[in-house]
Amino acid sequence: MATISLCMIVKNEEATLPRCLDSVQGLAEEVVIVDTGSSDRTREIAGRYTPLVYDFPWEDDFAAARNFSFSKATQDYCLWLDADDVLLPQDRQRFLRLKASLPPDTDVVMLPYHTGGDGAGRPGLTYFRERLLRREAGFVWEGAVHEAIAPAGKVLYGDAAVTHKKTGPGDPDRNLRILENVKAERPLLPREQFYYARELAAHGREEEAAGQFQQFLDEGRGWVENEKQACLDLAQCLGRLGRSAEALAALLRGLSFGPPGGELCCALGDHFLEGGQLPAAVFWYEAALSRPQDSRAGGFLCPEYYGYYPCLQLCVCWYRLGDPALARAYNRRAAACHPDSAVCRANEAFFASGEARAASLPAR
Repeated sequence: MATISLCMIVKNEEATLPRCLDSVQGLAEEVVIVDTGSSDRTREIAGRYTPLVYDFPWEDDFAAARNFSFSKATQDYCLWLDADDVLLPQDRQRFLRLKASLPPDTDVVMLPYHTGGDGAGRPGLTYFRERLLRREAGFVWEGAVHEAIAPAGKVLYGDAAVTHKKTGPGDPDRNLRILENVKAERPLLPREQFYYARELAAHGREEEAAGQFQQFLDEGRGWVENEKQACLDLAQCLGRLGRSAEALAALLRGLSFGPPGGELCCALGDHFLEGGQLPAAVFWYEAALSRPQDSRAGGFLCPEYYGYYPCLQLCVCWYRLGDPALARAYNRRAAACHPDSAVCRANEAFFASGEARAASLPAR
């Protein structure tokens, strides 16, 4: 059976570290924890779980810290987690089965990562990350923030999900600050540029963000999943800037990367719905419902865009097109996806009342 080193980098994680380590207890033969400058009880807590606690001076470079943590591992595979990650009980069992059956020539194991969950336990986003890496393969982390390892060799996909359970907002300016400092010293790596553009957009610097997304796409050096997402993000920036035609061009550019996912289909549906082009909007929302949820295709997968959201939007479209019966049917399909949806309940009450005011139905 393969042996595993759990490798973590932490800083001021006293509130979340015990929960994380308890959730993976017994899964790894050794635990390596690298502290990058905690001022709370993080280091003391780490010492309760492992003697392998190391200090690493923080230098605004997550990849450097990850690489240091991997350098201290001694087992067959390195497993990495953040302190606000957990394995839920069902995923612990899946992980144990994976570990027991892992072919010894496997280089990388990709596992689902669930983030942004709602109160009902549904993840807002899911995507695969390179979670187990064969130590002797010598993989190296790259990227000052949103660090990653490009999977290579024999890659296996597993079903043991890691769930991200963030407990606080953190420092909203940290990543932008780091990337701007890096940019002042050297050219950004393609993945760094992608995330730099996203940070600019998150900080309301839309013109700069659009320029960075455009440059990232034009240079064509990024991972395809990042390029697909960049088309969506660029379209959002341009839409907020009032440049609707350019936003549509960015969305259509996304089709050049292969069959669209529900995310792109819904973005196109939204564009046409907002422009009053209802038949075109219907086409794209229906397309979203027909797309498979293929999280192995890379990039962020938002389950909402494959069921609940397009059904809600089709409810709006068909009501405005004069078919309230079909609109109501789509609202019920949306409710089947989210039985706790207040929007669906309000729509159902509207249809049951017999009132006919299109404005009563939300545009999104």
